[in-house]
Amino acid sequence: MSQNEITTLINLMQSAVLSISARPVRRKSIYRCLWQVLACLLILALPAAGQDAASQIKAEANRLQQSLKDKPGSFPDIPNANAMLSGILDSTEKSLDAGLLYLSLEQLVQATDALQGARAAAQGAEAAKSSVPSFESEWERVSRDVAALDQEARERNWADAQAAIRAISETAQAKAVPLLESGQGFAAALGPKEGFMFLGQAQGEAEFAKFCASLDLPRKAAPYPYRSMLPELQGLQEKAIAAFQPPRSIKLHPTFIALNSALKLAEELDAERFYAGALYQYLEAVRQYGLLDALAPDSARQSELDNAVARMRKQLDASGCDDSIAQIFLERAKSQVRHADGSAPSEDEWKSATVIIDRVLPAYFAAKNPPAALARASGGAVDITLVRWPYT
Repeated sequence: MSQNEITTLINLMQSAVLSISARPVRRKSIYRCLWQVLACLLILALPAAGQDAASQIKAEANRLQQSLKDKPGSFPDIPNANAMLSGILDSTEKSLDAGLLYLSLEQLVQATDALQGARAAAQGAEAAKSSVPSFESEWERVSRDVAALDQEARERNWADAQAAIRAISETAQAKAVPLLESGQGFAAALGPKEGFMFLGQAQGEAEFAKFCASLDLPRKAAPYPYRSMLPELQGLQEKAIAAFQPPRSIKLHPTFIALNSALKLAEELDAERFYAGALYQYLEAVRQYGLLDALAPDSARQSELDNAVARMRKQLDASGCDDSIAQIFLERAKSQVRHADGSAPSEDEWKSATVIIDRVLPAYFAAKNPPAALARASGGAVDITLVRWPYT
């Protein structure tokens, strides 16, 4: 399995958890599967002062690598978990070496809830930690920590920060509370020890948001014109609902999960006025929606894509605006069409890169324009549409 495929799997499993409603858990086997995959994530802590952003990220990756060597994780269901985690950290450093700083940060954030989440799960599996009172006590402690970090995040001054760093930080912060609440749901449905992992993940996400804010990467261009993405999110949600029809809804079920999760998270970010994060997740939803009907490019189109990535990089570098959120996706596309080790991209990587160039980046530039009018409910009453996604 390639690094990009591992990354996709981790993102999908976390998307499924974040999409779960507050209803009681009914399918224990599904949740255990999620637990096994999510147990493969890592955590970040604060970097040393006096370093530039790349050095800070690299220092953190090195610290976590050393942590894995000094105290390997115990994952009975995933014998090669430590090697997988080490591989993610290796990829983080390789991305930095290739000049793909935002990609390296995304790779590191995939690990955000991992080591802390997995080790919290191992702690909860101990007999002394499996009682309801012990879980509730730990939940209260983590809740206080997450609440304090959330308050700090809301008071943060992003005036001179790059849009990409703000977007990734806001997204991590927005995930913390749902993960915390998931811990309660899993503990109630499957037993206290099943909830501990989510407590670790929640704290890890909140701490990672703070880590992002500490990065020494000031904005050097005009600020991005942030605004609510609600009109675009409403429109894309309608398209997603219309697309959810057999046989595609069955064949591409995992993509629909990721799409719905990105839309839900984007709407939550938008409601909190975390507009950088909302744009970031809206674009991720555009990517997931594009994958529903994406075709693998032929050899001629592959060569054209490689050139298109290079041209777009020059365009963004020459822009007088902070287009770093677009750079996040462009760095993904570059890593997908041109592997550092010279290996051939997978079909899914070619599809993703195609969607980024053809759909995601145009959606980004369109988002700079004034918003379209919001759809209004008919008549004097409020129209509410409830959609029960089949994975809940």
